[in-house]
Amino acid sequence: MKEISCKLLVIGAGPGGYVCAIRAGQLGIDTVIVEAGKPGGTCLNVGCIPSKAMIHAAEEFEKVAHMAGGSSPLGISVAAPVLDLGKTVAWKDGIVSRLTGGVAGLLKKAKVKTVYGWATFRDGKTVAVETETGTQIIRAETVVIATGSATVELPFLPFGGPVISSTEALALGEVPKKLAVVGGGYIGLELGMAFAKMGAAVTVVEALPRVLAQYDAELTRPVVKRLAQLGVEVMLGAKAKGVKGDALLVETADGKSTKIAADKILVTVGRKPVTEGWGLDQIDLDMAGKFINIDDQCRSSMRGIYAIGDVTGEPMLAHRAMAQGEMVAEIVAGHKRSWDKRSIPAVCFTDPELVTAGLTPEEAKALGEIKIGQFPFAANGRAMTKLGEDGFVRVVARADNHLVLGIQAVGQGVSELAAAFGLALEMGARLEDIAGTIHAHPTQGEGFQEAALKALGHALHI
Repeated sequence: MKEISCKLLVIGAGPGGYVCAIRAGQLGIDTVIVEAGKPGGTCLNVGCIPSKAMIHAAEEFEKVAHMAGGSSPLGISVAAPVLDLGKTVAWKDGIVSRLTGGVAGLLKKAKVKTVYGWATFRDGKTVAVETETGTQIIRAETVVIATGSATVELPFLPFGGPVISSTEALALGEVPKKLAVVGGGYIGLELGMAFAKMGAAVTVVEALPRVLAQYDAELTRPVVKRLAQLGVEVMLGAKAKGVKGDALLVETADGKSTKIAADKILVTVGRKPVTEGWGLDQIDLDMAGKFINIDDQCRSSMRGIYAIGDVTGEPMLAHRAMAQGEMVAEIVAGHKRSWDKRSIPAVCFTDPELVTAGLTPEEAKALGEIKIGQFPFAANGRAMTKLGEDGFVRVVARADNHLVLGIQAVGQGVSELAAAFGLALEMGARLEDIAGTIHAHPTQGEGFQEAALKALGHALHI
C-alpha cells in the first residue's frame, strides 16, 4: 500500500476541482487531485460541452431542413438533408477528448499530481484511493471536496432499456422516432428541442403548471412559442407513472391515465449531490439538507476541509464551482479572499436562449421600489438580419439611485451577452453607466443599452 503526503488534496476533477488544483499549483502549493473518471467531470464529459455540441448540430440540421422545404426567406433552397447521428456523436466525442486532454495537460503544467481512482475518507486528513494498481493512501493538510452531482433517478422509471438519462441521450446511435421527456426544466427542454430539430416526435411531461418554472413566465414565453412551432407536445400538470412496453404511463392534470408511445424515455428531473460512497460517515460534517454546509469562504464545519461546487447546493453551475475553486486555492495559499455571489449568470440553451444575472423583477421588488427597462429584439437591426426577432433584454434597477440589480434576456444567441450582464453587476453599474456606454452597431448587444435607456425613460428605437 503506497502512501503520499501533500499540502492540498482535491477530491474530484470537475470544473471546481480542476480549477482549484491548477490555481493551487500555480501558487506553489504541493497539490494532489483524485478523479474516478476523466478530468472535466460531468460538465466536460456528459454535460455542458457535449450537449452544446449536439444542440449546435441540431440547429444546423434544422436550418438546412427548413431551406429544403423551400420556405426559407433567405432565398436559399437545397436538397433534403440527411443526418448521420453516429458521425455527429463522434464529432462531439472529439471535442470532449480534446478538452479533457487539455485539462490533464494544464494540471501537469501546474505541477499537480493526478491520481485516478475512487477516494474514500479514513479521517479528516487521510484518504484511501482505490486505483488500478492497488490502494493508495494520501495524507493532506487541507482537503477540498468537489465530488459534484449525479442525475436523479425515479424509482418507478429506473434507468435501463428505453429509459435514459442525459448521458445516454448524448451518445445515441440514431434519432429516436418518438421521444418522451420527463421533466420540463432546462436539461429536458435543451435536449428535447434538439431532438425535435433532428426529426424526433417529442412529448414533454412536466408536473408543474409550466415549463422552465425557475424563470419568470414573460421570459420563457418565446421558448414556449418555439416548442409549439417545432411540434413538441407539452403536457403540464402531468405526472409520469412508469413504463409499459414501448409507452410511458402518465397521469394527466385532470387525473386521467394515458399512454405516450416512446422509443426512448429521457428522464431529466434534476440532479443530486454525490455525498455517498466516499466516506462522509467517517468525517463529521454539518449538512444543509442533502448538501454539505459551507460558509462564504467554502469552509465546511471541519477545520481543514473545504467543499465546492454542486455538492454544496444551488445554483449547480460549472462557473460557480470554478469561482469557488479558484478562491479556495488562494485562501489555502494565505491570500485574503471571499466569495461574492452578486452575479452568477445562468444560461439556458433552449431555442431561443435564456440568460439571467442578478435579481429577477420579483426579487428586486421585495427590496424596494424599482425601475424596469425592456427592449424587444423585434426593434433590433442585427436580430432582424439573423431571423431572430423573438425575445428581449430587460434591466432591473433601484428607483432611487438607479443601481442595476438584475438583467435578463431571451433571444437567439443571447448566451454571449451573459459576460456583459455579469460585468455590469459585478462593477456596480447604474442605468446611466450602461446607457452611456457606446455599444457597437449593428449588434444584439445594443438591446442592453436600449433597455437601460428605456428604464431611464428615453429609449431611442422604440
